[in-house]
Amino acid sequence: METIRMLVDNNLNCEKSYAQAVDLLNDGEVVAFPTETVYGLGAVATDEKGVRKIFEAKGRPSDNPLIVHIGTIEEVSNFIEEIPENALKLMNTFWPGPLTVIMKAKKGLLAPSVTAGLTTVGMRMPNHDVALQLLRKLKKPVAAPSANRSGKPSPTKAIHVEEDLQGRIPLILDGGATGIGIESTVLDVTVNPPVILRPGGVTKEMLEEVIGEVIQPTKSQETLDTTPKAPGMKYTHYAPNAPVLLIESDQAFVGEAIHELRNEGHKIALLAPLSFENIGADYFFPYGDEGDKEMMSSKLYDDLRACDKTEATIILATTTSTEGVGAAIMNRLEKAAGGKWYNR
Repeated sequence: METIRMLVDNNLNCEKSYAQAVDLLNDGEVVAFPTETVYGLGAVATDEKGVRKIFEAKGRPSDNPLIVHIGTIEEVSNFIEEIPENALKLMNTFWPGPLTVIMKAKKGLLAPSVTAGLTTVGMRMPNHDVALQLLRKLKKPVAAPSANRSGKPSPTKAIHVEEDLQGRIPLILDGGATGIGIESTVLDVTVNPPVILRPGGVTKEMLEEVIGEVIQPTKSQETLDTTPKAPGMKYTHYAPNAPVLLIESDQAFVGEAIHELRNEGHKIALLAPLSFENIGADYFFPYGDEGDKEMMSSKLYDDLRACDKTEATIILATTTSTEGVGAAIMNRLEKAAGGKWYNR
């Protein structure tokens, strides 16, 4: 299969690109497109044949449910049994935006592979011009996980999608680099109080300002071997080729670690704040200034992918606090590292 990458932005006449994407989706094919979080790989959410092609292209486990993307709030009631009041408040506050809301799905409307046998479904309205244009021209819901091979770092640029899925999908809509850089927050409102199943750009604190108490599970609760209600709940994600070790953001300690690992014969890639630049790593990928979590989240996946283009045999990634979007960053780092830390 030939994979075509088409540039779409506000400065170009993109009607032909959108028309081609819409035709492919209506014909049961998959299309990659940008959102404000990461690039998604979409199929019409009511088309089982199309949805299965997502799993085939990604090599994704079939018991991992998919998020459904819509272009207008009004579409939610077409697929949800009853929209809880707190869900409506959140939609009106954060949509379009990086918040996925899990609710009870109407029976028999969505493709079975979207819900992975669950009675619930996660829905969101992405805050990206290309995604919204596509959804509103298609006028159908689109099921879309991240547009990467399963287990690899999520794509924040069209070239990342091309690297992973060349020859596996027909079309990539290239809308440039994404903004937030990590996937949406997933919130289950079928329980009271609601539970964050995956932290993201909409933080616990932001949610609680709108609807009151929200539960964010501990790391041990997140790893319980139960059927996942949301992507990222069960399987290893976001891993580059070389092993990742988490390490405290302390220059002296990181310097010692680099020295020890080099004595063991390793080539070291370091993901850390700008101030760590001259600490002696073989390859350095700066997050931005110390404490700049927005920059850290936007660069994380790009940096992890960049490590694959080096000869690094081990990746050290400095950590951050779990306040605000730090909870989402640490969630992704923990998964990239498989929970492993550098210890003396």
